Amino acid sequence: MGNSGLKQHLENSSKTGVFQLKDANLSELPPELFQIAQTLRTLDLSGNKIEQLSPRISSFNMLKHLTLNKNRLGSLPPELGQLSKIETLILSSNRLTSIPSTLSKLRNLKLVNLSDNRLTTFPLEFCDMKHLDVLDLSMNKMTEVPAGVGKLQVVELNLNQNQIQSLSDELAQCPRLKTLRLEENCLPMISPTILKDSSISLLAVDGNLFDSKDFMKADGYTQYMERYTATKKKMY
Repeated sequence: MGNSGLKQHLENSSKTGVFQLKDANLSELPPELFQIAQTLRTLDLSGNKIEQLSPRISSFNMLKHLTLNKNRLGSLPPELGQLSKIETLILSSNRLTSIPSTLSKLRNLKLVNLSDNRLTTFPLEFCDMKHLDVLDLSMNKMTEVPAGVGKLQVVELNLNQNQIQSLSDELAQCPRLKTLRLEENCLPMISPTILKDSSISLLAVDGNLFDSKDFMKADGYTQYMERYTATKKKMY
């Protein structure tokens, strides 16, 4: 996009509050973008070649939706944690190995997508977020879901295609968790505590170290199926 095209784009965005520039070979946030930082509510720069975000990202403090999937981000600046109004954070298909602890300040998050990155540890920073409904951590390199996860408030947690070998029984304490996706991991079985005592009504577990017959014989499977069936009935 030439300078005149970008200028027109910025003018439009200053009126609409939306800036979208996908698949444009950008290696960084366009410097001109910071001129309208205070007016933007939605920023979508997916499908570019951005390797790092400037700490100046904090100036976009009215932002509600940030989409940076399919870039080359290897890390995130701590200043991202200053975007206090943000509700949707889409960072899938990057090269992230961890997230800054400051993201725990983003108390208005509703949806976070960190799928297809290189995360090796479960990000407990997203616990205690009262509005967070969906957390997608699929296609990463995590090996466990650790203690502390019981404070996660999400309705849906996607952990498909990791290398998870163990789940903390604290998952059973997650007050709103209904859907737990664990397909294609390395789990030997789902614990009786999670099957019996959680509020989970949809467990996706294909592609682990046990087969469906073993799962159906597991201690607690009957209680899980009661929740599953009750939820299905509500849907029809």
